[in-house]
Amino acid sequence: MNSTGILKHKSLIKEAAWLVGRREFAVASGKGKKGPKGGAGGDAPKASILDKELKSTTVFGANILKDGADPKILQDSDYPDWLWHLLDKRLPLSELRRKETESLPFDDLKRFVKLDNRARIKENNAVRAKN
Repeated sequence: MNSTGILKHKSLIKEAAWLVGRREFAVASGKGKKGPKGGAGGDAPKASILDKELKSTTVFGANILKDGADPKILQDSDYPDWLWHLLDKRLPLSELRRKETESLPFDDLKRFVKLDNRARIKENNAVRAKN
């Protein structure tokens, strides 16, 4: 091979290596269409046009079944009593320690024992980790 052939051969090898190592991104399906800044433009979901009565009687998005329907909102009396107390604030461990354990209701006493045990375990682990 002459020197010109060697140079062509080397440049072909470099170009092939560049093509193999190059990454390309997929081309958008809507070539030439430019939407507003930061979004897909026309692909944005449209505003919901459900009437107000339907919105106030149905829980949208709560259906987890393939063939099911969204549940209807019932009267407050149709739900169990414990449901209305789920978000009630409960006393922290420091407040439970200040109260007389004999005067605590059973649920608070059970929670106090659980939190106290958890705190003692963490304290013992911290002491053992230092040694």
